[in-house]
Amino acid sequence: MMAELEDVKTLLNITDSTQDNLINLMINNVRSHLKIKLGKDVPTDLTFIVTEIVVRRFNRVGSEGMQSESVEGHSITFYDLEKEFTPYEDIIEKYKVDDGTSNRAGKVRFF
Repeated sequence: MMAELEDVKTLLNITDSTQDNLINLMINNVRSHLKIKLGKDVPTDLTFIVTEIVVRRFNRVGSEGMQSESVEGHSITFYDLEKEFTPYEDIIEKYKVDDGTSNRAGKVRFF
């Protein structure tokens, strides 16, 4: 998780540790949400999803509950939190636990 913290701080251009508790909380929350979606622990290959969503959430701090904001011609539209994993759904589906209910065909070899 330290790598995720450092990645998020690098992307946000944060050079001190004053925001570490907040960022770590966000990382834990996103990891927990992704773990539920996957049905297993988050593989290292998918930590980029955690990092990207945490950056989006961090940028929304203070603007929670708003979907858009317009101030003097400057307009910001936020992702709907319900849809924050939507861009990654195809990837998540590939990593989900196969609980035996899928209809995927497999191959069998006899030796």
